[in-house]
Amino acid sequence: MKRIRILRTFVFAVLLGTIVSFASCSDDDESVNVDFGTVTGTVTDLMDNPISGVTVTISDVEGSVTTGSDGKYSFPNVSMEKHAVSFTKTGYQTISSTVLAGHFDGSKVATISVSMTDASAKITGTILDGNNNGAPLAGVTVTISAEKTATSGSDGTYAIEYLSIDDYTVTFSKAEYVSVIKSVSKSDFVNGVATINLQMSGFEPLPGLSVNDLEEADKWYYNEYRGGGNGDAYPHWDWSTDYMATLNFKGAWQEQNEGTTLQIRNSGNEQKNPASLDVFDSYVYGSKLISEDNKILSLRVRTHNADDNAPAYFGVQVVNLSDAEPKAKKIGDTKTYGSDKYADFDFDLSEYIGKEVIIAVGIYRKETGDYWKQLVLRAIRFADRKVENWDWLPGTEVAGLEGWHMTQEMVRSTMVNTKKSFTGISPVGGGKDQRQEIYQSWRNVSHVGYEWSLVPVNKDPEITPSEGYLLKTKGNDGAINTKVPEAYFYSKYAIASGNNKLTFKTRNFGSNYTFFKITAIEENGTVTYLTPESNTAEEASAADDGCWKFKHGKGGKDSAKDYASFVYDLSQFNGKNVVLTFGVHKGELNGDENKLVFYSIDLN
Repeated sequence: MKRIRILRTFVFAVLLGTIVSFASCSDDDESVNVDFGTVTGTVTDLMDNPISGVTVTISDVEGSVTTGSDGKYSFPNVSMEKHAVSFTKTGYQTISSTVLAGHFDGSKVATISVSMTDASAKITGTILDGNNNGAPLAGVTVTISAEKTATSGSDGTYAIEYLSIDDYTVTFSKAEYVSVIKSVSKSDFVNGVATINLQMSGFEPLPGLSVNDLEEADKWYYNEYRGGGNGDAYPHWDWSTDYMATLNFKGAWQEQNEGTTLQIRNSGNEQKNPASLDVFDSYVYGSKLISEDNKILSLRVRTHNADDNAPAYFGVQVVNLSDAEPKAKKIGDTKTYGSDKYADFDFDLSEYIGKEVIIAVGIYRKETGDYWKQLVLRAIRFADRKVENWDWLPGTEVAGLEGWHMTQEMVRSTMVNTKKSFTGISPVGGGKDQRQEIYQSWRNVSHVGYEWSLVPVNKDPEITPSEGYLLKTKGNDGAINTKVPEAYFYSKYAIASGNNKLTFKTRNFGSNYTFFKITAIEENGTVTYLTPESNTAEEASAADDGCWKFKHGKGGKDSAKDYASFVYDLSQFNGKNVVLTFGVHKGELNGDENKLVFYSIDLN
């Protein structure tokens, strides 16, 4: 019996060993042998220059390597399978690539070369507290993406670093403060740094606009803004000469034949808007330098859906951004009017003489619920006195420019335009029915109709031809006059080095000459007719009274080089503020309208 038990035990042990041995062989058959190789390559910038000192890491592989002065690297002992390869260096955007088993060649080498984008640029600045007399504001979150944020320190400064030079949208936010959104474009970076300084506050001086928004308000350079499409006292008042609709509006508004209308917002939930005679429901606004010459603001208005029993309520408010806590202040009493007849109202801005302030003209909601009124603005005018009717701006005409409707007061009080390049090409075409869209499109391209002021002395213009904005003369009923222009643009500039050469690109049509004149008017009233130092016109020569006449039929929207260029040296005015005018004259009797095309104006 004992022998039988021993035999059984032996057989069992043999069988167990066989099973164990079989299982072991099975595991060996299913194992995968992974080989190892080398990942190599070159790292360059976008100009194909090698970048040294780039750290290269590979997922699931310990350690890292660094590129040499030739931008090359070599990473040994990498399993020949899928890995993520990352390249990092301060001042450059981190970049990743992938190596696969199939990338390894017969020598067990995989080549991964990349180009890295410079990221040494930064956005920086200082944030001040509008609720605390402009003290530094800490704890503001500055964001351009989920990965790129910064927080202002105790001194109010912040910096978002390691950026490429690109376009960004920057958001500034802090609890109990109005968030601010700013745009940064590539051109804003100077030596790799874009600076945004701003002031944040917990209130909006005007509805929907923070202090920072108002700091970037449009400049109301000029003393007259006209709206509407009716030809009252043509051509001074006509749809093609009235550009109030180029201004910046908040709320509900519309360009109509009667004028540019401010409307009570009255659709859907807007009917729940609270009534207030202190806060505008809709308004137009801009930044204006007030002087003795333009201290009285006059509005020429009428109304829709209003009468004496239920008038429209409107007024003017001023925000002085130099105040410790800028707030909107009403000028005079709230005005009421309810008639389809035009009337003139004036507002005294004398307390702001010598200051540049935000001017807002708006309509108030008198009642909640279904409440609908429209205030029709036909003119916003600034002078040293009240302006009424369809008249030109009052004042003393500049000596030598009689009949131009250019006054000494206009010359002195026109604000200096800081922009240097302007186009006459309208992004939107069409006629009277499209004028609101046309005029608003000018805001985005520095169009002459938005940036300069038009004085249509005798003739209206053509605003949307494909070749550019057109000033023109009368045809058969026109009389020769090389002293007084048919129409002209004007704007004021601070002339200095880098801003004292003027290039005007233009053309005309047909076989007749176009007569035009560029005039410089100094703030003391001195008038100088400018002579071009060079031109590329097919035909051009001096004419009477400082005019030049030319023929040139080439040039189109997509062929800028084909226009005639007239170049002027303004260095004689260095250190002075000068009003420049571009006018077209009826220089000969030929039975035609002669046209002056505005393709572009550049100061450099």
